[in-house]
Amino acid sequence: MTARSVTHSSFVIERKYAASPARVFAAWADPAIKSRWFSSPEEWKEGKYELDFRVGGSEHASGGPSGGPVYSYDARYQDIVPDERLVTTYVMHLDDKRISVSVATLELKPDGNGTLLVLTEQGAFLDGYDNAGERERGTRQLLDALDRELQRAMPTA
Repeated sequence: MTARSVTHSSFVIERKYAASPARVFAAWADPAIKSRWFSSPEEWKEGKYELDFRVGGSEHASGGPSGGPVYSYDARYQDIVPDERLVTTYVMHLDDKRISVSVATLELKPDGNGTLLVLTEQGAFLDGYDNAGERERGTRQLLDALDRELQRAMPTA
């Protein structure tokens, strides 16, 4: 039997985007937009993506390298303040193993003509399958993808 363990950790990421808080918020709230940037690495096989964006609503994403394993993300929206804040609780699985449980808070603050995004994650990383460093690295990659999405969608002058 695998030894059981839990490691508690948190991290904060701050990012500036050349888009209004309303546009950044829409990139999290609109299923069509979010599915373009909130995805697995290019070399992975994409799984199902669903988003029910409302307090009490859920989000599901899955994917993994060809041939497995499959990672899945299942979130519940706990708090939504349009253009300002999102709070989710979420569970990550690696195939059938629960690897973490987290609370993630996203704050959007006006910053000149753009937005300062502050993401705080507090996690319980289970049985050595995941850790805060890897989660932060993956989250930074997603925020890079969000930046590319916002730039792609920028109106032309």
